[in-house]
Amino acid sequence: MGHSIEQLWQHRDHGLLDDRHTRLAEAHRDLVQAETTVTFYRSQLASLSSGEYPVDQALVARIGRTLGMLKEAARDRDQRQADTIAALESIEAVTCGQPRSVPDLSAPDTAALLAIAQGAKLHQHLLTGRLSLVTASGARIPYSQLQRLEADHLVARDTAHPVIAGQPVTVTDTGRAALTSSRPATTPTPRPGTWPAAAPSRGRR
Repeated sequence: MGHSIEQLWQHRDHGLLDDRHTRLAEAHRDLVQAETTVTFYRSQLASLSSGEYPVDQALVARIGRTLGMLKEAARDRDQRQADTIAALESIEAVTCGQPRSVPDLSAPDTAALLAIAQGAKLHQHLLTGRLSLVTASGARIPYSQLQRLEADHLVARDTAHPVIAGQPVTVTDTGRAALTSSRPATTPTPRPGTWPAAAPSRGRR
């Protein structure tokens, strides 16, 4: 996968995964929860059979109930494991032997995609005709930067909505792949209404 489990879950929670990877993250999270349930009932069964309690009908009944719940939890865990394997195999079938070309992202583009992933709309001013991309956090992304992200197929606009009313902009699968493959450990989050400036050119002194 190229990610740790923690990274995969974080990308899922931030909406940075495509459908296949999202299904895998959710299936694995369900598997972890199911395994935790198995461990709980197994520990409870071990406690009941440790010799700490007097052997009587009540204890036998408790052991029987706990064993039944352990069997049910194990069946659920096995199903969750099968779901996780199926989700992983669907990704391997697509990506095996077909490495994707993922563009390298600058720090401003990384910050822009992360903000757009949380929701963004392109608006046009009625009087000036000026276009501006506003994210859910209130930050504004320059239109020139949006055009560059579109040219690299990292974001897409929903043209079914008019720009005057607000045109939704979303991160594409290519954009998500670029984020999850090249996202730095820590990315500064811009304050509402501000945006990180692009790196200065080194060409001329």
